[in-house]
Amino acid sequence: MADIPDRRARRRAETQAEILGIALGVMAEEGVAGLSLATVARRLGVRPPSLYKYFPSRHAVYDALFKLGQEGYLAAVRGPGEPGLRGMGASLEAGARWIMDNQVLAQLLFWRPVPGFTPSPESYAPALAIHEHFATLIGQAVARGELHPDAASEEGLALAASLIAGPISQQLANEPDATYEQGRFTRLVPRLPAVFAAVYPPP
Repeated sequence: MADIPDRRARRRAETQAEILGIALGVMAEEGVAGLSLATVARRLGVRPPSLYKYFPSRHAVYDALFKLGQEGYLAAVRGPGEPGLRGMGASLEAGARWIMDNQVLAQLLFWRPVPGFTPSPESYAPALAIHEHFATLIGQAVARGELHPDAASEEGLALAASLIAGPISQQLANEPDATYEQGRFTRLVPRLPAVFAAVYPPP
């Protein structure tokens, strides 16, 4: 009898994961803001009220997807594990590749396509960890003499975030079907650390 709650919890988690997968498919077809729980329910083979046992609202689905996406992006940028400016470049490239492979989630994470949606603190926590990851890399680069100390300021961190946003936004807007290697704009990502270092050259 002891494993019955565990089986129920597993089934619930599996159903939630299935719902999120279907929701991503709907968002890919209809746009991120075009998510319809009625459509999700129909594809799942249940009546719409049945979804509320798993997610109480459409925004709850968005919130779960936001958390899932931020965790995926965090894992990607942490993957290279190199220090300093080289680590920053490797993380930017890993993150850009993740975005190209997860374009629907990326829109939810990095733009504001859903009016009125604000992620919960729990779902936003991985985004704070991403910020801390890049702050650590830039701090390492400063300590290694690769960057000026001002690079680790809030302004420097904001510029670092803006650098990656530009090429990725251009790529998704103009060539969303291109691969990372083929993209006119994603090919620029490896140059971003040098651009950043040009703004904050070591003293």
